[in-house]
Amino acid sequence: MGGKLIVFEGVEGCGKTSQMQLCCQWLQSLGISVVVTREPGGTELGLHLRHLLLEKVENKPIAEVTELLLYAADRSQHVEQELKPNLAQGKYILCDRYTDSTTAYQGYGRGLNMSLINQLNYIATGGLESDLTIWLDVDVEVGLARKKGDEAGLDRIEQEAIAFHRRVQQGYAQLAASYPSRIVRVDGSLSQESVQQVIQGILCDRLSSWR
Repeated sequence: MGGKLIVFEGVEGCGKTSQMQLCCQWLQSLGISVVVTREPGGTELGLHLRHLLLEKVENKPIAEVTELLLYAADRSQHVEQELKPNLAQGKYILCDRYTDSTTAYQGYGRGLNMSLINQLNYIATGGLESDLTIWLDVDVEVGLARKKGDEAGLDRIEQEAIAFHRRVQQGYAQLAASYPSRIVRVDGSLSQESVQQVIQGILCDRLSSWR
């Protein structure tokens, strides 16, 4: 059985981390070898890039294209060091964010050139796409409210204006409409248990076809 790349996407506070952990436990109970990773920060180099990307530095903003290139650098290292080797070993990878995040955040959110983004995504991944992307769809206001228990703890992206996050959400909706076979929407406003049941149902269908 070959490895599979399963990506979790969504706006801030959509519940990706919790659902990934629950999925990991469930898949392992089925005897499937699972790796949990994230972007940015899935490698040692990526951890340094994550700090640069998410730390809020007053009066020293990161230029938008610089931000895009840093995400691409993180992804390139991640694909070569973690994703490709683990897929080759037949492992199932649960990844917190991948190429769709760049399209949604830097494309729709920042308004950067989509052709440039697509080209960089291809260069960084070598054409490696997710086998399945779970889009946890939750209202922007709801997701940010989950994050704002401690205002000082919000990272640079989380502190962006609400209009930015709404554009990101629209980006995910457009991506899901454009790639229905790869991206599956899950209502992230449901209870954690209900969301996990829906995701397990989706994965059960995919596991049957993958095997």
